[in-house]
Amino acid sequence: MKKNFLLALALGTAMTVTSCDQNNTTASEATTAETTATADQPQAVDNPNVVPTSQETSTENMAVMSFATTEYDFGTIKEGEVVEHTFKFTNTGKSPLVIESASASCGCTAPDWTKTPVAPGEEGEVKVRFDSRNKPGQQSPTVTVRANTEPNIVRVFMKGNVVSSSIPTAGADGPVKLN
Repeated sequence: MKKNFLLALALGTAMTVTSCDQNNTTASEATTAETTATADQPQAVDNPNVVPTSQETSTENMAVMSFATTEYDFGTIKEGEVVEHTFKFTNTGKSPLVIESASASCGCTAPDWTKTPVAPGEEGEVKVRFDSRNKPGQQSPTVTVRANTEPNIVRVFMKGNVVSSSIPTAGADGPVKLN
């Protein structure tokens, strides 16, 4: 008990001594320190790659990705089937459209897209492949496409129902009872 008390007392004393403000500078030393700190601050650099917050970017000359449809309903399929769909788009903007990346919402979906720049007025595509293995029930995989467009992120969706292949169906002898 005595050891704990002495340890707590020593710890408290050490904290008190180290936490005290030991600022013994005079007013002239403080002014000199402030002047030096102001002079050492870095100046703003004019970087052409960064848009200042006071300026707005012009979107009139940007590429625009216009899809005929952004959603595909594949209906009802059996578990294990693979569904593929191609989403076609047109560049309705005034500059070439470049898709930077396309990422899927899950590992069961794989996107593939036009890798070359799409000129204004031309068409491109995003192919989506959905593997329904081990994915029973309602499904809605999403592919997020990032490009040099306005807006720079566009999403395309697939949806449908995957019927599990492990549920027995009624045969010639009648319905099967599940335990």
